[in-house]
Amino acid sequence: MSMSQVQSIRACFRLAYDQFDLHVDLNLPANGVTVLFGHSGSGKTTLLRCIAGLERASQGYLKIGETLWQDSENDFFLPTHRRNLAYVFQEANLFPHLSVRGNLDYAVRRLRAKDRAFSLEQAIELLAIGPLLERLPARLSGGERQRVAIARALAASPDVLLMDEPLASLDDQRKQDILPYLTGLHRNLQIPILYVTHSLQELNQLADYLLVMAGGKAVACGPLAETLTRLDGPMALDRQAAVVWRGRLDSHEAEYHLSHAEFAGGSLSLPYLELPIGSPVRIRVYARDVSITLQPPEASSILNILPARVLALSEIGQGQTVVQLAVGEEILLAHITQKSAMLLSLESGMTVYAQIKGTSIVG
Repeated sequence: MSMSQVQSIRACFRLAYDQFDLHVDLNLPANGVTVLFGHSGSGKTTLLRCIAGLERASQGYLKIGETLWQDSENDFFLPTHRRNLAYVFQEANLFPHLSVRGNLDYAVRRLRAKDRAFSLEQAIELLAIGPLLERLPARLSGGERQRVAIARALAASPDVLLMDEPLASLDDQRKQDILPYLTGLHRNLQIPILYVTHSLQELNQLADYLLVMAGGKAVACGPLAETLTRLDGPMALDRQAAVVWRGRLDSHEAEYHLSHAEFAGGSLSLPYLELPIGSPVRIRVYARDVSITLQPPEASSILNILPARVLALSEIGQGQTVVQLAVGEEILLAHITQKSAMLLSLESGMTVYAQIKGTSIVG
């Protein structure tokens, strides 16, 4: 089965553990990055290991495209070594006695020529590891080792790429170094990537589709923008709630250290970005950085003031309310006090203005 033939992922598992019972029934997309998100012990890695066949769920059904990998009702279980997948762990796990080139060649040698849907040269270029090919793993930084591990995984031409917190062992600087390469995977690969993390930054920068795990269950699942903004889901109510808008860099104001991005709801002023005009960007807006006014302010230090419409409100406790707003074609969240919501007499359908006090670029 070639990578382009995978149309969907059907995954149903029940597996009892001491701390929780994994119990999921999922239909996942067969392209882009699906982020498995949740606190430690929520079941993210267990689910990934079930998909890889490293854990055998007592009740399980797994179909990748048209290929069946597990069906417990019919006592069928395809072992891991026969599943056309690649798994990137927290540690790179490179062969220490082989050079980078040797590690990559090992992955390629296991493939028949007709099964090579992703060339070794593509993997080397995408992860920018050409200058590292003759080095041994001991002479690589942590970020370089992970880039080689990802390139080795791609060289195996998998139908599915599984990544289990691949940045967890890196310090903040190394994480920042490698994230652009992961974004490159997101933009250039045509295979499904299942990516486990508890990092909001990685979620915001990489996810197309979001699966939120808690207590071994899927508590929210869907496209990123939709799942982040659902008032009946956990993400919009969280203290770190944010939306992620896709935009395109429109212009620079170098003298003010500002850039401007167009998105489906208008335009935003952002901290200066050293990117070419036209570059795609992801814009994260925290709900705590959004305030609401009934009239456009006549004079304000806030540059981003956008017309909006109230879609819904929900109380989140401790005197706080989350307001769901439509800004053009995009959804925005605002966390305000219940008193502010009352004084403004906010209700669904009202026209208001959203003031965005701060933005950050995440990809």
